[in-house]
Amino acid sequence: MKYWCCALLIVISGQLAAQGAGLHVQALLPNTAVVKIDGRQYTLRAGNTKAGVKLISADSRQAIFEIDGTRHTLGVSQHIGSNFTAPEKREVTIRRDDRLQYITKASFNGISMEVLVDTGANLVAMSAEHAARIGIDYEAGVETQIETASGLNDAWLINVRSVEVGGIKVENVEATVIDGDYPSTVLLGMSYLRHVEMRESGGILSLSRDW
Repeated sequence: MKYWCCALLIVISGQLAAQGAGLHVQALLPNTAVVKIDGRQYTLRAGNTKAGVKLISADSRQAIFEIDGTRHTLGVSQHIGSNFTAPEKREVTIRRDDRLQYITKASFNGISMEVLVDTGANLVAMSAEHAARIGIDYEAGVETQIETASGLNDAWLINVRSVEVGGIKVENVEATVIDGDYPSTVLLGMSYLRHVEMRESGGILSLSRDW
């Protein structure tokens, strides 16, 4: 009984230590995260566990950690306090319109524009006119061609410094600028949407992200 009690105390102490540790993300690489846990630095690879913190996955933008059965998504320089309180979660809802489209407002480098949520688009896509309104020198990007309803059009691959929808901000978003006036509404494609959680129910689309 004495040894059993000691073992139980060790287990409980270990759980308390894990729960009491602070987690701070210092650097992110594909499937790797450099973190500080309770002041000690560790390099975690996907599947590794240190001091009660397990790395589920990571890329250059964010990592998913599992702590005491709960998953947390963090970016570089973000942290969870000593009680591992989940980071703030922001959510925006978009109602489907009469044309069965989800249209809302987004901010590009601080400039507000109407956008169409388009999960079929790999990248955020905009016309040259949209880019000019934002103040982007798109011709400094990588020149390419893209097929539209009117045929092949000149286009440029660029990075937008920030895209924000309803307070959900993503930085360094890949985008395509198409010569001419297509698309008439900026397409909010997967280069932004892959960073948020999407849920659709009853004509309402919810976008959310842990901060």
